[in-house]
Amino acid sequence: MPTQQPEITELHRSYLPQFLQPRRLSDIADTLNGDSDYLAVFIPGGHGALIGLPQSEAVSKVLRWAMDHDRHVISLCHGPAALIAAGAFGQPSPFSGYAICAFPDAADRQTPAIGYMPGGLTWFFGDRLRAQGVNILNSDITGATHQDRKLITGDSPFASNALGKRAARALLDAVAPG
Repeated sequence: MPTQQPEITELHRSYLPQFLQPRRLSDIADTLNGDSDYLAVFIPGGHGALIGLPQSEAVSKVLRWAMDHDRHVISLCHGPAALIAAGAFGQPSPFSGYAICAFPDAADRQTPAIGYMPGGLTWFFGDRLRAQGVNILNSDITGATHQDRKLITGDSPFASNALGKRAARALLDAVAPG
């Protein structure tokens, strides 16, 4: 937390009650429409994104809403695994034909050997995204980011800062063009 930036600490203080009592995604997904006051969907990374998000009907609804209403989707590292949900439940993926940066399956295949995880993953999200027509641009971890229409992605934690800057610019442009 940047304690020496009052703009950030005041923003954090004003939203703290909501952070402490977050709403359920399914409740939000059920109320979304064209007038919903959301500018973007952010899906953070980490291996936790592989657990439940790709199979979530609520995630699918939110992502489809974002695509149908011209909102941004921003994700990092393993977070793009959640995009699988949008192409699940008998629906074609609205992200088919999009290009992204994401944590590479090849790196996940190596993580047990380097001691990062105690065992191997049982599935790899890059394989599933490619099967849904998503083009993953990177094969390694360099901190790369990419924007394809309103989908903004980064390959790893090394991309965090650049992704934040790219997303902030895109969101600011969306609310105040020019």
